[in-house]
Amino acid sequence: MTKDLVEHVAKSLVDMPDEVRVEEVQDDKGCILQLYVAQADLGRIIGRNGKTAKSIRAILSAASTRAGTQTLLKIME
Repeated sequence: MTKDLVEHVAKSLVDMPDEVRVEEVQDDKGCILQLYVAQADLGRIIGRNGKTAKSIRAILSAASTRAGTQTLLKIME
């Protein structure tokens, strides 16, 4: 569920939604979602001073808490 949420939000923000990919990696602390976007869209995902990335992480945190899990987001280059 959280993977689909992050993918949907990211695709709605970028110019090249076909390049968006989210991979789920299990960790001993929980789950890590690795978000891959086109190099040209990296700035859109991070946002000015990281505000967009922080907002995506806040949404992810709320959704994962509701699901009873801990999920982190890593934005990959």
